[in-house]
Amino acid sequence: MSANRIKSYGKSVIETEISEAKKLFKTINLNFVKAIDKLSKIKGKVVVTGVGKSGHIASKISSTMSSTGTPSQYCSPTDMSHGDLGIITKSDAIIIISNSGKSEEFKSLLDFAKKNAVLIIGITSNAKSSLFKLCNIPLLIPNSKEACSIGLAPTTSTTLSLILGDAICVSLMKVKNFKLADYKKIHPGGALGANMLQVEDIMHTGKRIPIVFENSSMKTVIVEMTKKSLGHVAVKNSSNRISGIITDGDIRRHVRKGILDLNAREIMSSKPMLISKEELVTNTLKMMNANKITCLFVVNNFKEKRPIGIIHIHDCIRYVN
Repeated sequence: MSANRIKSYGKSVIETEISEAKKLFKTINLNFVKAIDKLSKIKGKVVVTGVGKSGHIASKISSTMSSTGTPSQYCSPTDMSHGDLGIITKSDAIIIISNSGKSEEFKSLLDFAKKNAVLIIGITSNAKSSLFKLCNIPLLIPNSKEACSIGLAPTTSTTLSLILGDAICVSLMKVKNFKLADYKKIHPGGALGANMLQVEDIMHTGKRIPIVFENSSMKTVIVEMTKKSLGHVAVKNSSNRISGIITDGDIRRHVRKGILDLNAREIMSSKPMLISKEELVTNTLKMMNANKITCLFVVNNFKEKRPIGIIHIHDCIRYVN
């Protein structure tokens, strides 16, 4: 078989799945809104389940949900009908994924949920199925052509379920105001953890911040800069807000007779580049390289400009590399 024909097979699968995925926009309706609203208020966990290939999709969605601020657990419906129904409490919710919506494995789960008033969200392509009729909130995915060569193996249908699951997880993140700081708490390890480091995680604080007042003498500035060994000094006004900075380069450029008779305000750069404590270290390093600077002062917010730290390019390199 020729290479071009094999490539055409692969492209055909992708084209089929992309085409069918576009039909998912119709699924984002009032039922989707109701599902997100209910899930965002769940006090317990979200149990996600499915049979066969849908079970693998359910496991992935559950994992994504747990890592984005909504506690979740995957459990197969077979295991639940043999005792694992015990993991479900009245404060939980259940998401059932079934393309046909007719799997016998869900019967005991649906009965249990109804008796215990547990919210069930069903994801299916069959509006006539028992799952669609018995769940509290049905989410109907398109009844799509499978991308496999015989049109039977779950391919397109599982892709659509996965995309809809991602839409649920990300929408929940937005509604629950799940932020980077929250994400960091549950992703401390590996390259992902390193890429989520923020300025506040590695900045120098307290007495390590080189600071002088606007009316400080240049002798005081030089002593402070030398003592803190960062080559920069923040200059603050009477309101304790940063009004400028002085670098060792500024001092060299102003070396002349009488420099020690000047004060910090007369030497400082009055429009310093500042940074937020919430900025990623990776972005901070890019900013420093782009602007050819080695230090940035960290402020509580850009309006008040109150100094809370300083970060050096070497600090960034140590963690990013």
